[in-house]
Amino acid sequence: MVTALFVFTISSLFLSPMPAHAQSKSQPVPENATTSSYGDGWKCNIGYRLSGDLCAVLIVPANAYPTNRTYGSGWECLHGFRKKDDTACVEVIVPDGGFLDPSGERWFCSRGFLKVDETCQKIVVPANGYLTSATYRPTWECNRGFEALGDLCVAVVVPANAYLNSSRYGQPWTCERGFFEQNGSCAAVVIPEHAYLDDSTYGTGWKCERGYAISGANCEAIEVPLNAHLSRPGNRWECDKSFKLSKGLCVLDN
Repeated sequence: MVTALFVFTISSLFLSPMPAHAQSKSQPVPENATTSSYGDGWKCNIGYRLSGDLCAVLIVPANAYPTNRTYGSGWECLHGFRKKDDTACVEVIVPDGGFLDPSGERWFCSRGFLKVDETCQKIVVPANGYLTSATYRPTWECNRGFEALGDLCVAVVVPANAYLNSSRYGQPWTCERGFFEQNGSCAAVVIPEHAYLDDSTYGTGWKCERGYAISGANCEAIEVPLNAHLSRPGNRWECDKSFKLSKGLCVLDN
């Protein structure tokens, strides 16, 4: 008898119905509901929502459509409308110069317009300027040879012996080779005797030939003492092997 009772108790645990949507199998199936396929309760049909122990018709607001799903709100707004407080669908008002996003729930400004609050303001491009393709902050820039001055594009004044560069920032022109910027103009590099033009962007603009060293604005010959030789750069000397520098001379390194 004890064994039989134990088996009955275990069996009853596996056969007890599990609730579905909080509806018990003992409850009658209301109108507009369907018995669960597992036989453990019932659920409301598509187009209806649970209200107490009943299935009430789903209220779809204006400018919306039913999703035919048993979960969620059961409806979505039509294209061009958006949800408001999960109870209504309000129209997405697209301002002049804007367009409706493919999602149908928001808008963006067209190219050539800038979003200002809830409007799209036309970007005024000055003469000798062009509209940029920036995604987040569209604006305008000046054509080559012009620079922005307030809301205008004015011609860049290029001094003699200079040319327009492609830099978008800083000085819009660069001095020709052999010239350097000086007070808004390009002055010629004065190359002394025994020197040659140097293309470095800093310094004097020239370098002394091998065997000569800078002395003020000139190049003076390097006097190489006994037992010494010119260094690889050629602008100084160094002692030969087995010799060391001592008081300006190269002496044996004993």
